Amino acid sequence: MTNTAMTNPAVNDTAPNGAAHGSNTGRKLSTLALLVTLSLAAQAGAQSTNLDLGSAVSRALTSGPDVSTGRANLQKAQANFKAVIADPTSLITDQTAAQQTLGSASVGLSGAKLSVLQTVVTQYLSIYEAELKTSLNAAQVNFYSRSLQIAQARLAAKVATTLDVTKAQNSLASNQQELSDARASRPIAEAQLAKTLGLGKVALSVKAPPAPPTLRESLSALQTGLESRLGTLVQAANAAQLAELQVKVASNDYTPARTLQDAQTALGNAVRDLDSARKTANTALSDAYRAALSAREAASISAASLAAQQTTLAQAQAKLKAGTAAAVDVQNAQVQTQAAQVALVTAQDALWKALAALSVAAGRDMTGLAQTGSAQTGSAQ
Repeated sequence: MTNTAMTNPAVNDTAPNGAAHGSNTGRKLSTLALLVTLSLAAQAGAQSTNLDLGSAVSRALTSGPDVSTGRANLQKAQANFKAVIADPTSLITDQTAAQQTLGSASVGLSGAKLSVLQTVVTQYLSIYEAELKTSLNAAQVNFYSRSLQIAQARLAAKVATTLDVTKAQNSLASNQQELSDARASRPIAEAQLAKTLGLGKVALSVKAPPAPPTLRESLSALQTGLESRLGTLVQAANAAQLAELQVKVASNDYTPARTLQDAQTALGNAVRDLDSARKTANTALSDAYRAALSAREAASISAASLAAQQTTLAQAQAKLKAGTAAAVDVQNAQVQTQAAQVALVTAQDALWKALAALSVAAGRDMTGLAQTGSAQTGSAQ
């Protein structure tokens, strides 16, 4: 029998060959580790989705679960309407009900899209704001850490009190907590948006949202045709129309008087319900419109505040250069400027949200974000 240990240098127990064996094994393990790392990186890349606000809305309107349900209901109503119309034994009340169901399903799909749009806007902006606040809070923690060091140094030099140090410690602790909260809020918002988009457990990367569009429509223009755009009003109008038809069908000498009386009572209730729905819808629309105007004004004020803070920062930098300000003063101005930038973005995001809410109340897209999604899903309507 051949002695493998003697004939195979790779397994010989001499020191040089043993070292060579260890070197070869190390290289193999390193190669394997590299392959595993690359594989995991590829998997992570495959599970990452980059989004802008428009593409997020488009994805939700194209394949989101809520819109898919609305589209399925519309298709079901279309099939039922065709079947009822084709049935020679169907009564006029059956045909009217089928037609109303079809109309309600169509308006319902439009309403579902606007509701999903509002949800996506809110969730997307929550992710982006969490990222901005994380960056801001990190800068604030750095500043207050420096402030605490200065307070401690001043205390040691007996030009500050223990209370000054305590205040600096409290400010630092408060900002550290805000930083922790901002970091914790992002994955929650990310999971919510992924669910709305019908995605699995993925890493979402969001871009800065564009500036919100200008609100050009007047309130009276949005009130025009509202009854044909809101599902609640369409359903209430359908109920009143069907109740009126029932009264008409029962108004003859061969239908029991009690049946006619019940139909008239139902009609009266339906008319009152329709009137109540109109008032509720118009109130909601007016409130949403005023909120959008208020958000627009707040965004304008935030823009002015940022401009003023940028001027303050420039002055602080000039004073530092002239030797009349300390570096910590410039750091404070930088943090305040960053806070003003975050405040402006937050105000603009609030305007986006207000426009999305106005879209739901008006039954019309006031954001311009649903246009792409509507073009992609229009064939299903």
